[in-house]
Parts: sequence; structure tokens; C-alpha cells
Amino acid sequence: MNVNTGKSPIAISILVAILSLSLVVNLPGLAVTPMLGTLAKIFPGTTQLEKQLLTMLPNLLIIPCLLLAGRLSLSHHKLTVITVSLVVYSLCGIAYLFATSMVQLIIISCMLGIGAGILIPFSTGLIADTFAGPERMRQMGYQSAISNLTLVVATYAVGLLSHGNWHLPFIVYLIPIVPLALTPLLKKIPDCDLYGECGNSSSAQTSDNSGEGTGKFIMSRLIATIAVYFFVTYSSIVISYYCPFLVEKENWSTDIAGTVTAIFFFFTFVPGFALKPIITTFGKNTLVYAVISLLIGLSLFAFIRAEWAMFFGAAFMGFGYGIYQPIIYNKATLTVTSPRKSTLALSIVLVANYAAIALTPVIIDGLRSALNAGEIIAFAFKLNFILTLVFAIVVVIKRKSFVFTPD
Repeated sequence: MNVNTGKSPIAISILVAILSLSLVVNLPGLAVTPMLGTLAKIFPGTTQLEKQLLTMLPNLLIIPCLLLAGRLSLSHHKLTVITVSLVVYSLCGIAYLFATSMVQLIIISCMLGIGAGILIPFSTGLIADTFAGPERMRQMGYQSAISNLTLVVATYAVGLLSHGNWHLPFIVYLIPIVPLALTPLLKKIPDCDLYGECGNSSSAQTSDNSGEGTGKFIMSRLIATIAVYFFVTYSSIVISYYCPFLVEKENWSTDIAGTVTAIFFFFTFVPGFALKPIITTFGKNTLVYAVISLLIGLSLFAFIRAEWAMFFGAAFMGFGYGIYQPIIYNKATLTVTSPRKSTLALSIVLVANYAAIALTPVIIDGLRSALNAGEIIAFAFKLNFILTLVFAIVVVIKRKSFVFTPD
């Protein structure tokens, strides 16, 4: 059975191997998070610095590794790089099960960050290499959906496993064994697609009519794509940082924070599998409606203090972000005039995502201090609502520009 790619058809087994990489891209840090509150019991004498290093260092290492992966994608050793990164990822999963000290956890987490950082751009880059046109957009949606659905399932699994031996949650890091077993199938991808040497006819990339292209990058497109991805991630990730504190402040059940997070990622997953009918329904205003969905979700968090508001808010925010994510991935591949640099462009745009995740609390706390605002939780959601409202106005005004058109 073959799959239409917008170019030469490929076997469905190749597509399965490509999409299997999406199973692991959202897992770094997942198993560590539930145990942060009990580290002092597991490892008596654990310092605050060690806790910060355990969560901060792996995320910081992912960013330069994303750029390294983009550079490595220009070589003729893509499949070797993918295989090595999956091996490192899998070995870290095994090593976690035998860790006996905080220092070992930090070292293993750093190695995991390196392996994940190198692998992440290729999970989307191989789709950019192999598919073109509407079929590429469809597969970008599937890639986003699979990665987010895996996160929902893995989060639930970690929650169940965390009640037993503290090593058990790290079992989720053995998932890379699945794509590792399927990597031989990637060798069946045509070389001219894999290394971008099929000529311009094989790619949807076009030159910038305004002559703003610099080398093989169209800088106006690249900067706009980075800025939009940074903001929508910043706008949405506020749930992960401040929802648990909101639950604690309102004296609600601690399970609510986990439920809200699961709802958010579930509704981030939904648009990926339904991207084509969503774009067909909303047309060129798809991203306008997506940002409105984000606004509705933020308004429920910012102005209503009720459990139901948090559930619906998470759903609206997840749905809006879930539409933006695959479209941004597709836009990243169109910021270059050479198909060889698609993965490099993706790696640069993905840095915006991880930078937003790292900087969100810094931005919110910095603005709160500068404005001498009150309680941080209310300020965080109201600030993001106001900023997203401004962003929505920009989207409406610029809805016909490159970065805000879905096709």
C-alpha cells in the first residue's frame, strides 16, 4: 500500500517509520516533574541548586542541540544522526532505571536533552523532505497530533507509576526503542528527497518576490515565523506554570491541575488529525479563529474562578494552539529557497518554542515587578489575555500575509 506524498508515492511502512519519531519529541522532563516534590525524601540532602539543575540543564541543552541538528541535516548522514540520537535516548531511559543518586539523575537528564534536541527537528524535517503541497500540511498535522497524544498518554502513565517505586515513571523513556526498531525502513526514502537534490520541482519552496531572500533563507518569512511561534507558545504555556498555583490558592483538589493539563494537550492533539477539514471550513481566516480560541481560553482563566472555567479554558487554548503548531511547522519549510535547508529552518523555528517555554516565567515575573502589580497568578493570566488580544488584532490586520495564511 502506497501513500501519496505530493511527489513520488512511498510505502506506508516508510510513513509509519517517519511518524514514529513523533512518539518521543515531547517526553523530555515528563517523568522527572512528578518527583520534584519528593526528591528530598528520595535523596536526603538534595539542595535547591540540584533541583534547579535537574529541570533547567536538559532544557537549556536542547536549544543548541536543535541548531546542531539543523547543521547536521545538511550532511549525507541524516539517518546515522537519527539512529545515534535514538540510541542515546534509549540508553538514557535504561540508565534512569538504575540511577541511585541525584548527580546521576542530572547527568542522565542532560544526555537525554542532547539526544532529544538532535532528534526533534528530524521528526518534522523528514516530512518536509518526503512530502509536498497539501500532503505535507496533512502529515505535519499528523506529526503534531501524534506527539501531543503521546504526551497525554505518557502523562497519565507517569501519574499511575509515580505511586510505586520512584524509578517506575522513567519507563516512558523506553518508548524510543519503537522508532529505533523502525529506522531501517527510513533507508527506503529516495535519496533525492532525503538530501534535497531533486531540483526545485520537488519542493514547495519559492523565492521571495520582494527580493528579501538572503542566501537560501527568506529572512522576512523566517523572522515572522519565529516571532509567531514564540508568542503562541508563550501565550499557551502559562497553563503549565500557573494552573497548579491557582488550584492551590483556591483550595481545589490537586488532581484538577493534572486534569487541566491533560485536557489542554488532548485538544492540542485534536486539530492535528482534523487539520484539513478545519482549514476547509475556516479558509484563509483559520488562524484568526485559532487566536480567538486562545483568547476565549485565557479569558476563562483570567476572569472566572471556577473549576468548569479551567476545564473549558484549557480546551479552547489547546485547540487554538493545536491549529497553529502544524501550520507553523509547514511555514518553516517555506522560509528557505532550497529543500536541503528545510530541516535547518525547522530547527531554528523550534528554538523559538523552547525559548518561550524557558522564558515565560521570567517575562511574567519581570513585568509584574516592573509594573508593581499584585498577586502573580491573577497577573499572569490577565497579562497574557491582554497581550494575546493585541496579537489577535495583528492577526486580523495581517491575515493575508505569509505567516497568517494557512495554505
